[in-house]
Amino acid sequence: HLRRSRKPRSSPADLGDGKKELAPPVRNPFLHDLRLGPLQKAKIAIMTVTLFPVRLFLAAFMMLLAWPFAFIAAVGRSETAVEPQCLWRRLVDILLRTIMRVMWFAGGFHWMTVKGRQALPSEAPILTLAPHSSYFDAIPVTMTMSSIVMKAESKDIPLWGTLIKYIRPVFVSRSDQDSRRKTVEEIKRRAHSGGEWPQIMIFPEGTCTNRSCLITFKPGAFIPAVPVQPVVIRYPNEMDTITWTWQGPGAFKILWLTLCQLHNEFEIEYLPIYSPSEEEKENPALFAHNVRRLMAEALKVPVTDYSFEDCQLAMVEGQLPLPVDTCLLEFAKLVRRLGLKPRNMDKILHDYGNKAAALQGKKQNLEAFAKYVELPTSDMLRDMFALFDENGIMDVREFVIALSVVCQPAKTLETIKLAFEMFGAQEDGAITENELACILKTALGVGDLKVTGLFRAINTQGKGKITYEQFRVFAEHHPDYAEEFLFSENVGFWSSNKVSSTPVANGFCSDFSPIEQDPSQKKLN
Repeated sequence: HLRRSRKPRSSPADLGDGKKELAPPVRNPFLHDLRLGPLQKAKIAIMTVTLFPVRLFLAAFMMLLAWPFAFIAAVGRSETAVEPQCLWRRLVDILLRTIMRVMWFAGGFHWMTVKGRQALPSEAPILTLAPHSSYFDAIPVTMTMSSIVMKAESKDIPLWGTLIKYIRPVFVSRSDQDSRRKTVEEIKRRAHSGGEWPQIMIFPEGTCTNRSCLITFKPGAFIPAVPVQPVVIRYPNEMDTITWTWQGPGAFKILWLTLCQLHNEFEIEYLPIYSPSEEEKENPALFAHNVRRLMAEALKVPVTDYSFEDCQLAMVEGQLPLPVDTCLLEFAKLVRRLGLKPRNMDKILHDYGNKAAALQGKKQNLEAFAKYVELPTSDMLRDMFALFDENGIMDVREFVIALSVVCQPAKTLETIKLAFEMFGAQEDGAITENELACILKTALGVGDLKVTGLFRAINTQGKGKITYEQFRVFAEHHPDYAEEFLFSENVGFWSSNKVSSTPVANGFCSDFSPIEQDPSQKKLN
């Protein structure tokens, strides 16, 4: 099974310019574990009945007050051309900035620290902001009135949609299959306008994290190949009620707890303009990578190859939800970098499973594992081997199970069936309790797991072994078997917070990078 105690043994990756990639963080960037002590709970209880309703009312009132001004300014305005900023529009802009500042003040953001100088649109048409960790990241949007990239559905939201349309966003439509390409073309058009259009503010991470690291930047902001200004955001609060991730407090709880704080700190720093080299202009992924590295150095946090795809893996619906501290995120990153996720995954998994079953549990060393996956021995392969390593050897059946989970996370029973085919006895395909524990530990990416209760519930005949058919029938009659048996036996493995069942970007910037990034999406190494 995957072992978190086994750290990858290779050195940081060489990026090709003599510099080394920072080591990946230990923390799961998509998890925010907010725990309140007795004193903090008492303070929040008092604030809930005193300060919270007042602040909520004032914030809502400010949004309502801003609406008519935004509506008037947006009436009759072209979506393809920029009108001159006449006097009355400038006055509306000042009014809206003032109203929004009062709204944030009412929410406890009494003063905001600004470092550096915001570049002019003609100097840097695109602002790249990170880390993206909360809907409070709307603060710099209202401070600058810059355009942003948003889902097209946002403009239909009452009140909010009108305020959004005022800042002239670039909309991405889910219903239009060609929308991503059109969005990139629109960003290019605005970025090459010579400063006529407002700056475009982009959160290149594409989803919210807990600010412990910077995850992979999507290349969409860097495809136009124009100078960008990196902008870093900090919330140096004593208690972090700001962070809104996939595993953690929900949107309303974040709002409630934040408005219950006497003061909330916000800091924004404009870094020097970054002009791409000729190589970076041809390679947006390299451009994005180098900008991210500069921003990470300013924030003093590591970078990691985790991406929104990994977040989707952690939050996918299935009968076996992943624990908050799963090793499968690290495994998924290595699978992606090693190119072990081809389109014909069903056939690949079937072939891997047959080869693993033929070994009948015989452990393999690194060289044998390299032959098994038909890859040369490399630092990344050593890192993957280290996740399964036990005294210099590994069971490739565990690798196949983990690969199945990563490649088809919602198909729990298909992964279990594949595991039974590899572990099951030749005469009847049955497995023991220890083998079930090994299968589930690997499927969940944990080092230890108690499965006695689940095994006994399935093994009603007391034979000491169970078949896949017995497991399947039991799972059909007990679809919540993980919560009923595994959750109760393994306290602390899973987050106590409820999360969204459907992973969608909970930030301001949708994924607008083209799905197929052929010539420009080149490897960094």
